[in-house]
Amino acid sequence: MLIHSLRMKLRAELEAPPGERRFGTGWLSGVAALAASLASLILVISLRFPHLFSMPELAALRDNAVFRPGLHLLLFLAYALALLNLVLRPNKTLGFVALAATMLAGVLGGSRAQALPAETEGVFFGLDFFLVNVVFTGFLFTPLEHLFPRRRGQALFRNEWREDLFYYLVSSMLVQVLTFLSLAPSHLITAHTQWTAFRAAVGNQPWLLQLVEIMFLTDLAQYWLHRAFHRVPALWRFHAVHHSAQSMDWLAGARMHFLEIVCLRGVTAIPMFTLGYEPSALQAYILIVYVYSSFIHANLGWNLDHIGPYLVTPASTIGITTSTRRRST
Repeated sequence: MLIHSLRMKLRAELEAPPGERRFGTGWLSGVAALAASLASLILVISLRFPHLFSMPELAALRDNAVFRPGLHLLLFLAYALALLNLVLRPNKTLGFVALAATMLAGVLGGSRAQALPAETEGVFFGLDFFLVNVVFTGFLFTPLEHLFPRRRGQALFRNEWREDLFYYLVSSMLVQVLTFLSLAPSHLITAHTQWTAFRAAVGNQPWLLQLVEIMFLTDLAQYWLHRAFHRVPALWRFHAVHHSAQSMDWLAGARMHFLEIVCLRGVTAIPMFTLGYEPSALQAYILIVYVYSSFIHANLGWNLDHIGPYLVTPASTIGITTSTRRRST
C-alpha cells in the first residue's frame, strides 16, 4: 500500500501541469535529481553485481579511468539537485525519492563499489545496457523534440511514457536472451555447412560495401516481414502492440512485442552472420538502424517531404500509426 501510494505521488509529480513545471518551481531540479540518482544506482549495481546486471561488452566502459570519478560526480550532482528540490518545491516527492536512491547507491559502495564474487557465469540482465540506451537516445532526441516539435505542447512525460519505458527496459534487460534466440540458428547452420570460401569472400569485401549490402538485404527482408505482420491476422495481434501508442516520441519506437523483436532480429542477424559479414559492419548497421528507428518515431516537425518517397520519416510514421490504429479499432 505504501509503495503504491509513493508510486502514484511520483507519477503525479512527473506529469505535473505546465504551470507547476516552470523554471524556479523545483520541478526541473527534482526530475534531474531523480534521473541522476537512478542512473547512479544502476551504475553502482552494475559494478557490484557485474555477472548479473552488466553486459560483458560494456566492461571496457566500466574499466575506463574516468568512469569512477564520473560516477562520484554524478552522485554528488544527484544529492545537490535533490536538496534544491526540497528547498524550492512544496511537494517534495521527487527530492526524497532521489535522496533515497542516492543513499542506497552509497550503501552499495558508491563510486568505490567492488564486484562481489560470482559463483556462476550464465544468464545476465543488461541493466547497464538499458541505461546507456536511454541516456544516448534521450540526450540526442529530447532537445530536438523540444526545439522542433510536430505536436506542440506535448510534455516530456507524456501519456503512456511508463508503458514505453517498460518495453525499453524489457528489450534491454533481455538482450542476452534475444541475442541467443536470434543467433542460435546461424551458429547451427554454419556448423553443418561447408561454405568457408564463400563466407571468406563476403568478409573480405571493402568494409563500406559490406555495410551497404547489409542495409539493402536487411531492409528488403524487413519490408516483407512487416507486410506479413500487417496482413496475417495471427501476426497482427503481436504487431498491434507497436501501433497502440497514443502519442509519438523517440521512446515510442521501443513498444514492440517480444516475439516481433525475435523475428526482426531473425531476418537480419541470422542471415548476415551466416553469410560471413564482418562483425564491425553489422554493429555499425545496428547502430544506424537503432538511431534511425528512434528518429522516425520522434515528435519532430521537420519538413522531409522531399525524401518521403524514398525513406521513412517522422511524419510518415505518425500518419501510418494513426491510420493503422483507427483501422484496428
